[in-house]
Amino acid sequence: MNHKKAQARLARIPLFKPIIKAVGPCTLAVMMREPYEALVRAIAHQQVHGRAAEAMLGRLLALHAAPEFPPPRFILDLPAEALRGCGFSGSKVAAIRDIAEKSMAGLVPSLAEAAALDDESLIARLVAIRGVGRWTVEMVLIFTLGREDVLPVDDFGVREGYRLAAGLDEQPRPRALAEIGKEWAPYRSIAAWYLWRRADMAKKIQPLVI
Repeated sequence: MNHKKAQARLARIPLFKPIIKAVGPCTLAVMMREPYEALVRAIAHQQVHGRAAEAMLGRLLALHAAPEFPPPRFILDLPAEALRGCGFSGSKVAAIRDIAEKSMAGLVPSLAEAAALDDESLIARLVAIRGVGRWTVEMVLIFTLGREDVLPVDDFGVREGYRLAAGLDEQPRPRALAEIGKEWAPYRSIAAWYLWRRADMAKKIQPLVI
């Protein structure tokens, strides 16, 4: 990702200028992982605190007892009770097992294959997996594939960041934010990162409502 070029472009937009001034340079980091691993990690992080998700993943890695991430065959050979013992809910266990099954069947592409697919094609392909929605694939697009122009309009933090930055009483609807965000192309991923930071700033200012 070309952070400097993106920042320069977004800084010309009144909404982002004060956020960039307060937050500073974008530090959005891309972790190049196989989509299979990225999806399992994303499922772990759904609707739980980041530390809790990492603890569950740590227990899963401990079961594998090898440097690499547990492969699909290992996941499918594990009893469901073993995954539950890692802290995953029943729905997360079902989703992780389906990711493993779909990976072995070829539906989940390799990193090289995913890099050759456009955003919407990859989204359409992966939402067929249990527990994987558009938001989950968008996180993979941004943080695994490094796509610069993804705006996750269903993300609470993104919509809350926009609400605060724009001085609104209510968050915009996803469809409305998608229309507004067209102005931020081709750097909507970086725009989302700054909106997340804007939401974080509010949490620090108002610690009692965290």
